[in-house]
Formats: sequence, structure tokens, C-alpha cells
Amino acid sequence: MTAIHPFSIDIAQDKLDDLADRLRRTLWPNELLGVGDSYGVPGDRVRALAEYWLDSFDWRALEAKLNSYPQFTTEIDGENIYFLHIRSARADALPVLLTHGWPGSVLEYLDVIELLTAPESADDPAFHVVIPALPGIGFSGPTRSTGWTMRRVAQAWVELMDRLGYDRFGAIGNDGGSMVSPEIGRLVPDRVVGVHVTQLFSFPSGDPAEFENLSPTDLAALEHLKWFQDNKMAFNILCSQQPQTLAYAISDSPVGLLGWNAQLFGESLDAEFVVGNVALYWLTGTAGSSVRFYYEEAHSADRPTRPTTAPTALAMFNGDFQSMRRFAERDHRNIVSWNSYDSGSVVGGPNDAAGHFAAHEAPELLVGDIRQFFAKLS
Repeated sequence: MTAIHPFSIDIAQDKLDDLADRLRRTLWPNELLGVGDSYGVPGDRVRALAEYWLDSFDWRALEAKLNSYPQFTTEIDGENIYFLHIRSARADALPVLLTHGWPGSVLEYLDVIELLTAPESADDPAFHVVIPALPGIGFSGPTRSTGWTMRRVAQAWVELMDRLGYDRFGAIGNDGGSMVSPEIGRLVPDRVVGVHVTQLFSFPSGDPAEFENLSPTDLAALEHLKWFQDNKMAFNILCSQQPQTLAYAISDSPVGLLGWNAQLFGESLDAEFVVGNVALYWLTGTAGSSVRFYYEEAHSADRPTRPTTAPTALAMFNGDFQSMRRFAERDHRNIVSWNSYDSGSVVGGPNDAAGHFAAHEAPELLVGDIRQFFAKLS
């Protein structure tokens, strides 16, 4: 069961026709006037995205773009795993594994593939790129088994790199991938050259001593975290308790899926990117399985007890979750690079996590940080 199979995307036309029909027949909910986004994603935004999906979005163009890259599937630990594998022409290229989260997909890394594999300058490091789809998302297909925590994904990714013949490699991640990548470093620190993420999700433990003499930057980050917990955590609570209950709605209605996933796609993101990710979930039948990670994490007893030791880099962006260094250094003992950037996106408000999808929003900035980090380690 270790075989790797070439893969090409070809969504049946009847699926696309059914999608268009469902979009045309959307039953729109009643909405209170003058409440903005205080009750959730506002109707005018979802209607605009749905209109774009129906009238302007071209799935076949996105399908052709994905098919222009080498794609593969393999079975690991009982699950189908889909991934892109693009090798650099450079003999000195370092293999790197790029992991997305929810509600993202492999699409968020398409804009960095060429920058990583074929840098214009010979002085910049080059990389062989492996971009897998998380189990239960996209062309990996719905998960068939329970227990798919981020740690289990990390174990699967180590197996994937084994099958590709990569003994030493880097781990790069965003969102859920920023949880998976440090776990890879924890599992095989002797093989991971470095871990590069856009968030370090380290939180206060409850020890009052942790709050003494916090920097103004960390205090501001704590305030933003409290706002997020008070206003935006409904998705996490529902998905960690009853993901199957939600699955009926988002698997039956494309606009239902669009509205649900749009809560984590910032207002500053272009419609093509948002709709592309949502369409990928819809057309692969993974809307429901994609949210099971929250349940698995919430119900897992397998918690790390020691900090990671692999060289670690953080590149965080304005508007996104702001990592707090004191807590990050408690959980990751070898942070060698810590940078903050402005993604260039116009922040629309507190609900707009500008820069969260940095590989799409600011690909050159992100790749520059990745290059600088791994060049230090070579």
C-alpha cells in the first residue's frame, strides 16, 4: 500500500451543472437591518461571492492550473493522500513540506511554487516542494477513520517524505499547518532542518506568573486573542462538539458552505481565491469531513509534554493572529527567527484577518522570510 500514483483532476460536468443549479435556487435567510457583521457573515458579502461563483468563476481554468503541476495520491495509515510534488532544477535544492489548514487548501500555496523552486538569483536557496492536502480535505477525499489529529497528520507526512526519498527536509505551515509542522519537528528533529510557520499557537497556561512584565506587544496580542474568543470562536466550539450536525447543511448547500467558510476568509481576500477554495471543498465532497479536525483535537489525550527543539521561524502578518513570544518560547525552545510583516492587504475591520493567507496575499514577502531562515541553517 506504499505505491504513489500519478493523479489528474477531471470533475464531471454534471457536478458543475448541479452546482450551478443549486446556486441559482439558493434560499436566502432573513437578515436584520443595520447590524453589520455582529450576527455573523453579512448577507451582502455572501451574495456577492455567490454571484461571482455562478457568473464569473471558472472551475475548468483552476482545474487546468492544478493539472499543470505534477500531482499524486498515495495511501497512508488507511487514508488517501493527495499531494503536489514539484522538484527544482537546482541540484542543491532542499525538500520542503508545505501544510495548509481550514478553510484553506493546497490552493493557498500555488503562488509560491515558482518562487521556491526556481529563484531568479543563484544566491537564493532553492527548494523541492511537496504540498499535501490534509486528510478529509480536497482531493485527499473524506476521511475514513477517526483520530486524525494534527500529530497523526505529522506522522503521515513523515511517512510521505520517506516514500519520496527525502531524508532531510524543512516543514512549512499556515493555520492548521502551523500546528502540524512543529509536530513534525518534534517527531523527527534529527531529520527536520527547520520549521517555518506563520503562527505559533502558544497560549497562557493559567499560571499568574506568566503575565508578569508582559511586553506591550504581547499585551496587545492578548487583547486581540480575548476579542477573538469572545466574538469568533463559535466555529471552533461547534466543530469540536458536533461536526456531523453541521455537515448536513454545508454538504447540501453550496451557499451554506460558502457562508460558513467565509467567516475565516478575510474581507480583504479576492473573490477568486475565496470561491476557488470553497469550490474545491464542494466538488470533492469534503465540506463535512474538513471540520472533523476540531473534534479530533478537542477529544485527543495525546498532548505534547515537552517543547520542540527543531530550529523554528515565525513570519506573522498584520491583522492575523499575533503570536506571543513569551508563551511561544515556553513551547518551542529553538526559535531562531521572529519577524512581523505588513501583507499590504487593506484591513477591512476586526473580522478581516489580513495576511492570514500570506502565501497568497504576500507571496514574495513570505518566500523572502523562508529563504532567509533556511539559508541561515544550511
